[in-house]
Amino acid sequence: MSRKQKAALVRIIITAALTLLLILIPAVPESGWLRLALFAVPYLLIGYDILIEAVDGVLHLRPFDECFLMAVATVGAFALGEYSEGVAVMLFYQIGELFQSVAVGKSRRSIGALMDIRPDYANLEGEGGTVSRVDPDEVAIGSVIVVDPGEKIPIDGVIISGTSTVDTRALTGESVPRRVVTGDRVAGGCINVSGVIRIRTEKEFGESTASKILELLEGASSKKSKSEDFISKFARIYTPAVCGGALALAVIPPLVSLALGGDAGFGIWIYRALTFLVISCPCALVVSIPLTFFAAIGGAGTLGILIKGSNYIETLSNVRTVVFDKTGTMTKGTFSVSGIHHPRVEESVILDFAAHAESASSHPIAGSIIDAYTSATGSAVDRSRVTDVTEIGGQGVTATVDGVRVAAGNGKLMDALGIQYSECHEVGTVVHVAFDGRYVGHILISDEIKPTAKEAIAAMRRARVKRAVMLTGDKESVGRAVAEQLGADDVYSELLPDGKVEIVEKLISEAEKGEAVAFVGDGINDAPVLARADVGFAMGALGSDAAIEAADVVIMDDDPRRVADAISLARGSMAIVHENIAFAIGVKLLCLLLGAVGVAGMWAAIFADVGVMVLAVCNAIRALFVGKYDHRKESK
Repeated sequence: MSRKQKAALVRIIITAALTLLLILIPAVPESGWLRLALFAVPYLLIGYDILIEAVDGVLHLRPFDECFLMAVATVGAFALGEYSEGVAVMLFYQIGELFQSVAVGKSRRSIGALMDIRPDYANLEGEGGTVSRVDPDEVAIGSVIVVDPGEKIPIDGVIISGTSTVDTRALTGESVPRRVVTGDRVAGGCINVSGVIRIRTEKEFGESTASKILELLEGASSKKSKSEDFISKFARIYTPAVCGGALALAVIPPLVSLALGGDAGFGIWIYRALTFLVISCPCALVVSIPLTFFAAIGGAGTLGILIKGSNYIETLSNVRTVVFDKTGTMTKGTFSVSGIHHPRVEESVILDFAAHAESASSHPIAGSIIDAYTSATGSAVDRSRVTDVTEIGGQGVTATVDGVRVAAGNGKLMDALGIQYSECHEVGTVVHVAFDGRYVGHILISDEIKPTAKEAIAAMRRARVKRAVMLTGDKESVGRAVAEQLGADDVYSELLPDGKVEIVEKLISEAEKGEAVAFVGDGINDAPVLARADVGFAMGALGSDAAIEAADVVIMDDDPRRVADAISLARGSMAIVHENIAFAIGVKLLCLLLGAVGVAGMWAAIFADVGVMVLAVCNAIRALFVGKYDHRKESK
């Protein structure tokens, strides 16, 4: 608890104790000025701040809020001699306010863990290896910074020396530290755990991952959902209406009774009007609905899902179609050797000679073969073994390796050299290899599917997504093969960015009323379709800045399963919102009716106001944990 919350708790305890003593001690008179003075002590102790706020609201021409309602109702109760009930109303209202404050604090701490990623300084390396501590804003792109163990990485960049493990929990929600070595990219906001690393910066501080996340979090609260807008408008109309209703209840029935020749009974009707005021306070709705969305954003953040505003939570809950890009979203986006087929010599020999023949090439395919060789042998290629390298554009390379003439390339290269080769029946890029004019096999290069991609599609089904559609710029055979492995319903191949937008627009037009279409992508070419979809998901750790800027939801750990997590969290949060609306309005309408006819007294009013608010806040805070349960066990 904060100092302010502890002080409020002390006031509550002292007030409760004094009130009980005044009720139980026989010496306290049943009426009169002494009784009023005695009960005024706990009343002012617990309610002085509410009374001050009520007066301030009236002076600033904004009287119709919960403080005004509490002040009028409790002062009126004192005027009618119902001192204990007046104190009780204020006491329980403050208990509800304390409970709300604790709940909001819990949500803020969840988001605060993310907000703590902002680094305070950077260790900038100067000429001669000197290191000076500077503000991260002063570090230019291309500078070298030194990060010691235990320090935050201030700016995105590439490690140029050193190995370490980094804690990415604040960015991705992943609890296991990640090992990094020279050549790896690291994001600002992560914590360097073990070794000293030197990083060459690739972005300015304002464009780094940490800064982007903070911007997203700071802007999230300004984007209200339809439910929040409804509650705000509802409260502005509702509060003056019930004040007018209470006034009418206090005046009209007595006047009618007088006109009919009966007793006016002003005291009875004023009491009922005050009860009506206490019941009508819209605290439960005004507090619990925004709190639910706030808690949901905080809960999502702990999972590595950044939702840019509560309005997107509402849209997310209606997603029934998920469209996803292939490369970098469902696949790793990096090419690697997936097999060596039809070998006429040892596979290790084919890989060895092909890697050395490709060692002078800068082509990504060559890089994947060299990486496979390095991974398999634990050593780098030895360029001294290679001579007479010739790279033929669009075909491949030829080179002499250890005296053997090696050809590595596509079918066109083999045809040009007059070498018979075997066709590959698997999907991917094929590199045929020949030694001294004799075909020895081919290497299959493919973009690996992410280990969690297939499970992500299954999780979407369990999250009640009706249709999973894959879009790709690759050729049809590649797209179809990947879609079949993943279990997607449809696949559209050979698409340019504008083609992806057209497909998403078509799916939006086909969706049933009230259903939303989400798109998941990571590349700069995905930005237009991310902006067009009802909800856009960007893969944040590896995704482009343009994609992250255009998206509504950012997944920091690049795990496609987080899409289903976000949808499940949104559905659970909206269920809580609807529960609170139905419960609060239902109980209040019932108690208002009972209070107007005199069945419900001030204690029922206390429950209808404070009790309902406490229960609604308890329910709202569950949104912090909606995303924690394993949605993969959720039934369809």
